[in-house]
Amino acid sequence: MSDKDIVEFQTKVRALILQFKDLKRENEELYAMLEKNENDVNALRQQLRESNREFEAFKAAKILQVADGDLQTARERLAKLIRDVNKCISVLSEQK
Repeated sequence: MSDKDIVEFQTKVRALILQFKDLKRENEELYAMLEKNENDVNALRQQLRESNREFEAFKAAKILQVADGDLQTARERLAKLIRDVNKCISVLSEQK
């Protein structure tokens, strides 16, 4: 092997080492981004669960909401709910 071959080999090795360091840094940055994105997704999932709970509570409250002039409709809805509950109770009582 000549001196020229050795110098060329050393140059290629240095280039490979620099490329390796760049790729390692990029890999670390990508892993950091991935971790941040996973944390963001988990936070958004938690926010979605909370929003769904609030929405369900809102729907339940809306059923019983009495608007002006809507008192009769609200009474009818409430009476229907009571009848439904009573039917469920009687079905459960018969199963015993």
